[in-house]
Amino acid sequence: MSVASDSPVHSSSSDDLAAFLENELDSDSDSSSESFPIEEAEDDAQLANHRSKRRKLEYLETVVEEKIQGVTFSGEFSKASSSKLPCEHPGSYGELCFVCGRNLREEETGVSFGYMHKGMKLTEEEVARMRESDNRVLQRKRKLCLVLDLDHTLLNSTVLRDLRPEEEYLKSHTHSLQDVSGGNLFMLEFMHMMTKLRPFVHSFLKEASELFEMYIYTMGDRPYAEQMAKLLDPKREYFGDRIISRDDGTTRYQKSLDVVLGQESSVLILDDTENAWLKHKDNLIVIERYHFFASSCKQFDHRFQSLSQLKSDESEPDGILASVLKVLKQTHSLYFEGGGEDTAGRDVRLLLKQVRKEILKGCKVVFSRVFPTKSRPEEHPLWRTAEALGAMCATEVDASVTHVVAMDVGTEKVRWAIREKKFVVHRGWIDSANYLWKKHPEENFGLEQLKKQGTGTEDKTDDVTLEN
Repeated sequence: MSVASDSPVHSSSSDDLAAFLENELDSDSDSSSESFPIEEAEDDAQLANHRSKRRKLEYLETVVEEKIQGVTFSGEFSKASSSKLPCEHPGSYGELCFVCGRNLREEETGVSFGYMHKGMKLTEEEVARMRESDNRVLQRKRKLCLVLDLDHTLLNSTVLRDLRPEEEYLKSHTHSLQDVSGGNLFMLEFMHMMTKLRPFVHSFLKEASELFEMYIYTMGDRPYAEQMAKLLDPKREYFGDRIISRDDGTTRYQKSLDVVLGQESSVLILDDTENAWLKHKDNLIVIERYHFFASSCKQFDHRFQSLSQLKSDESEPDGILASVLKVLKQTHSLYFEGGGEDTAGRDVRLLLKQVRKEILKGCKVVFSRVFPTKSRPEEHPLWRTAEALGAMCATEVDASVTHVVAMDVGTEKVRWAIREKKFVVHRGWIDSANYLWKKHPEENFGLEQLKKQGTGTEDKTDDVTLEN
């Protein structure tokens, strides 16, 4: 987390905070330390008052020294201590206000930021102030925020007992946990698990870290999240303490940016599960799931073999993460276009849509036997996806149509496309463009490929009547 240079207190320096509090304690005394040393206290009340303030100082010093580093709190430190204004309690630690030390157990104290430090809470006003402050620092560094999912996005894990017989060979190919920097397959016997890092992930994180302040956000529990972070970032140079687990979220079974200290207009999200981010879909880049282990395919009821069963893997230079990195770089470049001197009003959500619409720009698509006859085609997810990718969609063929998306070679529209030398592809052509953020060669998605994969119309339409 960034430290705002314009803050009265830099919490990254416990010495500065201690000195500040010492000064405030002394200024609150009836006399200065020179004219009224503690050992010369004139009465018990003065002595008790000094000791009370000393305990408060020691507590706050402990808070800072233990964990709350790199966080810049608001000017309440100076305001509350140097004036008679009531403390607004911008945050708490262990139910005690950061500023005045008051016990806030009976009061609403805001959003939990337990991943920074257990028991830490901040009010919504303080979170907003910190986001604004943090954003200024990131803008000066020409950086945005990037929130990364773990499972099926950056890696794939399996419980050891779920390994299939044909995956047993993996046990002899694992890398040492003593030096994980060059490895990608790890046996975590103390967790009864095996984890495979996605190809290109090391290069991805290194290059992305130069453009983004990065967070991990997983639906896994905290011990799992922290162990995966050690595999991905053994030197703690990419994520630091910005590791958010399911225990840290504010909504059950959902992820939200309310626990991320980044302005929504400058945060990108990379995740394989769109429904996990219902409130932030415009910030989201949906990535194709990484199914290395057989148990992963089973989890999602896929019939195909996993990469481990095929003894194969994704390509390093041409794989999913390499493609997504290009999208991230393009969006970052657009955001800081013109030198990045004035980014007011710029929004990564709008820029992401702009980048996305370039993928199938110039394509006009007609669908054949993909949607149920009585449905409204323009409301179907595949239609909407094609439009989001920049394609024009139509219900009838004409000379301007470039592609017919079909599931069956026997339709009138497919026969027309063949006669007119138009592209005939199955829906995977659109799906791949959606997940890989690039247009793929049509010959890789012909209907003959669909037959080889053993899929047909019935798999996609639940035996309903289809259009021509």
